[in-house]
Amino acid sequence: MSGQFWFPALPIPEIVEAFSNWGYTISPEQVARPSPEFVLGIYSACLEQVTGMTQDVLQAPVDTALATLENPDLYTQSLSHALLLYHLQRFANAAKIRDFSAKDLYAPEPERTRSIFSAFINFVKFTEQNEFFVNGLREKSTSVIKEREKVARQLAEVQLKVAAIKARRAEDEPKCEALHQENSAIAAELISKKEDHHNLLKDVDSLKLEKKTLVKSKEGVIQETALVTDNIDRTRSRIVQSPERIKRNIVTMGSTAAEEKKTIALAEAKIRDLQAKIAALLNIEKDVRSCVEQLQTIEKEMHALDISQKELIDQKDQLDQKKGERNELLMKRERVHKQLSNAQEKLERAERHAQDKRLASQQTIERLKQEYEEMAVERRDNDKQVEELRAEAVEIERKMADHLKKSQAELNELLVEYWRLRHETEVYMETLANKLGIQVTST
Repeated sequence: MSGQFWFPALPIPEIVEAFSNWGYTISPEQVARPSPEFVLGIYSACLEQVTGMTQDVLQAPVDTALATLENPDLYTQSLSHALLLYHLQRFANAAKIRDFSAKDLYAPEPERTRSIFSAFINFVKFTEQNEFFVNGLREKSTSVIKEREKVARQLAEVQLKVAAIKARRAEDEPKCEALHQENSAIAAELISKKEDHHNLLKDVDSLKLEKKTLVKSKEGVIQETALVTDNIDRTRSRIVQSPERIKRNIVTMGSTAAEEKKTIALAEAKIRDLQAKIAALLNIEKDVRSCVEQLQTIEKEMHALDISQKELIDQKDQLDQKKGERNELLMKRERVHKQLSNAQEKLERAERHAQDKRLASQQTIERLKQEYEEMAVERRDNDKQVEELRAEAVEIERKMADHLKKSQAELNELLVEYWRLRHETEVYMETLANKLGIQVTST
């Protein structure tokens, strides 16, 4: 089973020591024979050590979910355990344990539990070594979540504004339609009024010409009357003995004066008609002016409607832009997580290779020690071959020294390779941090 994991399986004393360093006192017997209560407490402690989530923090969403159920007592314990198992599975997945299940909580196996403890301890130590970088990622993730919430709020506000604008537009649609119809009717009426106005202007012009003619005619009649009066005066001064002729002249002049009076009365009647038509034209001009004002009001309202539609289109464009920024941030976050996992895998492979070399060297040394002890037993049994055995012992010691030197050289090479890989990992993390705009200090 241990071959499935990339991390080394720690012995029980190291597991006990690791948890003691974090303030959790456990005994080797508890690790060797784990119980469900024990592993549940240890797993919860590891989860709290890395993520800061406690039972109280997890209880709040459980209470919120139970408040929506009819019989919350039936689901209290199961829902709490399911939520804790969900977060433990996420934690185990981050620690490269892909098959963590409820069986590891309620029916723990000693060997598998020790492997899981080793994985959790290794993951917690890794997070402690890269605490600054992990905190930077957490702050970045928190800022992204806040930005997403802000964008969601802005989206809701924009949707409310759009809904309000749509509702107002739906309310104004009948008015607009009525105004359009009224505008069409007013335009048609205005055109007819303009035609009438032109006709009336033509009539006024003709009446003005006729008035001028009548005025000239009246002036001529007045002049003629003056001349006739002068003639009468002159005639009176030269009266002769012809009364009949005078009477005829008087009758003729009276008829002429009556005709002139009738002409003057007709001219005055035409003048009164013209004044009435002019008053009617003034009223028509007032009506036309009011129609023009109504048309201007309609144009203003249509302009306001166009502005509202443009604002709606701008809000939609801003919403699409925010969605694009959110998708870009999510893609950046996925790339960062992927790069971090690749760096972790490289470091894990280097540590695993160094651990394998160390174990192989220890096994070789133990084997040589065992051979040395067997040769010492044979030396006591056979005194005759003491010198040969001594020579062989010297040869074996020389081989041990050579092998120790070779092992030490291999260990030194492994350490050099380990520090080189660690330096490359730090350079890679620093490069990644520079691209992300954060600072990473070497630990």
